[in-house]
Parts: sequence; C-alpha cells; structure tokens
Amino acid sequence: MRRPADAGTTIVVKIGSSSLAGTGSGIDGPAIAGIADQVAELRIEGFSVVLVTSGAVAAGLPLLEMSERPRDVPGLQVAAAVGQGRLMEAYAGAFATRSLVVGQVLLTRDVLAERGQYLHAREALERMIALGVVPVVNENDTVVVDELKLGDNDRLAAIVCHLVGAGMLVILTDTEGLFTDDPRLVDDAELLQAVRHTDVVLDELRRKGSRGVLGSGGVATKVAAAQMAAYGGTPTVIASATVPRGALAAAHGEDIGTWVDPRPVRLAARKAWIAFGMAAAGTIHIDRGAVRALAEQGRSLLPAGVSAVDGSFDAAEAVEIVGPDRALVAKGVARMSASELRTVMGSHSSVAGGEAVHRDDLVVLVEESA
Repeated sequence: MRRPADAGTTIVVKIGSSSLAGTGSGIDGPAIAGIADQVAELRIEGFSVVLVTSGAVAAGLPLLEMSERPRDVPGLQVAAAVGQGRLMEAYAGAFATRSLVVGQVLLTRDVLAERGQYLHAREALERMIALGVVPVVNENDTVVVDELKLGDNDRLAAIVCHLVGAGMLVILTDTEGLFTDDPRLVDDAELLQAVRHTDVVLDELRRKGSRGVLGSGGVATKVAAAQMAAYGGTPTVIASATVPRGALAAAHGEDIGTWVDPRPVRLAARKAWIAFGMAAAGTIHIDRGAVRALAEQGRSLLPAGVSAVDGSFDAAEAVEIVGPDRALVAKGVARMSASELRTVMGSHSSVAGGEAVHRDDLVVLVEESA
C-alpha cells in the first residue's frame, strides 16, 4: 500500500501553527529552516513542492505585544495582517539561502467557489511551479469572515492537491500520526500505519475528533483532508513535524506516520471543483433507492428519489446529497432551485420536468458498494 511519490510529481507539504510556534509567541526560526532544507532537497530530487502554512497570527503576536492569541475576529485579522509579512519574510530568507524563491498565495473559499477564479488560481500555481518558484499558500485571514473561511489549512492543503494534481500530500503536525484513540488518554492507543481512505476507522476518528473526544478538532480536519485528497488520487502521509527529514521520508515511501491510500482513479478536474471548491448552499435528502441509483448505477438524481430539501439554494448552486441516515452520499450542482424541488419532489421526472442533479454535475462520495 505505502509507496514513494512518483518521480517528478508535485508534493504538497502542510505545516501547522503548533509546529512553527517558538517559545511563547512568534515563530520558530529553526522550524522554518528545517522546512526549507527539506523542500530544497525534494527539489534536488526532481520534485516540485507547494508549501501550505499556518502561523500568520502567531507571527504577529510579538509585534503587537500580545501574549496570547486574540479571541475576537478583528483581533485575529489584525494579528494575521501584521504576522503574514513577518512569516513570509522568514520563509523568503530561509529559502534564499538555499537559492530558492518563494511566492505568497492567499486564498479564500469565495475565490475557489467561482469556477473562473478557481482556474486562475490553478494557472497561477502551475506557472509558479514551472518557473521554479515555491508557492507558499495560506488562507487570507486578514479579510476572511466565517462564511468565507475554508475552515482549516488541512482542508486548504487538500484543495491545493486538486489544483496542482499532486503526487502526495504530507501533513506535518504535532503528533506521530493518526491513532485509534487519544494516546494522551488511552494507554493502548495504536498508531495507524496504513489505511485506505474508505476504512471505517477514519470515519470514526473524524466523528470523535469533531466531538472533541480525541482532544482536538485537528484529528477530524486531518482525516477529512486525507479523504479529500484521496478523491484526486493523491495519497496522504500524516506525520510528526519534529521527526528530522519527515517530509523526505514520506516522499521516499519510508515507514513514517500514517499513510492514507487514495482512490485508484483521480476525479476529473471539474468534478474535483464541484466536490471541494464549491460551497454547498443546501442539502437534498434522498431515499435508499436513490442512493443505490447514484452509488451503484451512476445515474442522475431524479426528483422521485428526493424526500426532503434543506436550504434556499438556486439552480446552478452546489448542494450536498445525504441518505436516509443523513450520511453524505454525493455533492452536485442543482438543476432546480430549492423551492422548485420541494414542489416536485417524489414525482416522476416526466412530471417534475427533469433531473434534480444531472450525473455530469454529480460527484458520488461513497463507495460503489454502498
């Protein structure tokens, strides 16, 4: 299952704030230097690298004479505005000593949700890579508000994998990898060395992490990111940032951290955008027959299989599609508005006037055997 990254591919490396924080507030120079060393060596080995980084808020705290992270949105925005320049200055200096140029890329969900801007972001990243620049990607925390947030830089890293067709995602964090339970609380918690993106244990970890049972939502976001990347055919390694040369070891296929095996077939670019670039404006609930039609037969979603509609979406907006158990089945672009679909749900398509979601605009997110 575990294997080296394919030669010449792009590796997306994500590093979080906890792995960059110095003593007290601010950022850790040696940690920045360590990342720069690994990226430089990966480049020598023929890989392209995109770095997804957190740390802007932490970098801004000392300059604002703050001893702890602000709790209010304006405070966070100011800290990010001040710290983003300092963070990029640290990266630029570290990479320059290794004869590499970095370029800053700041993204928000609204940019990625619009197809044209999504393509422009992809073209910009591809051109930077072609020119030998190392893109340093972060969410634009200075201007983003809750409804425009991507949610976490783990998720952002997975989206970047789709943008650049990455050969591997490496998430460097403050734990050794994914465990069966919280190792701080459970003595016999075991490290998951290699799993498939569809394994039930990942869904369980995601649920526990979201509820805080594993101590932090960070577990849930890393599992979600690995599963998102998997749909693009990209394997993920989740490993400790404190392990020397951890990103290199992952790229070489060495036994480090947790390996998450991807789907064997990569999603088409447009479907990847529908699944992970567009923000869902509502939810369509479907019956078991419709679940089988989507997951096993590759059909469009017809109004006859719709049991309920949540939200007030318009036609051409993205919707999530859930089964009777409320588990996510698919995501797609609606052919009808929410009000239109409520009127015709349960009706035959000849009466309803067409599909609720056409299969060309539909991404099934469960296994075919579901």
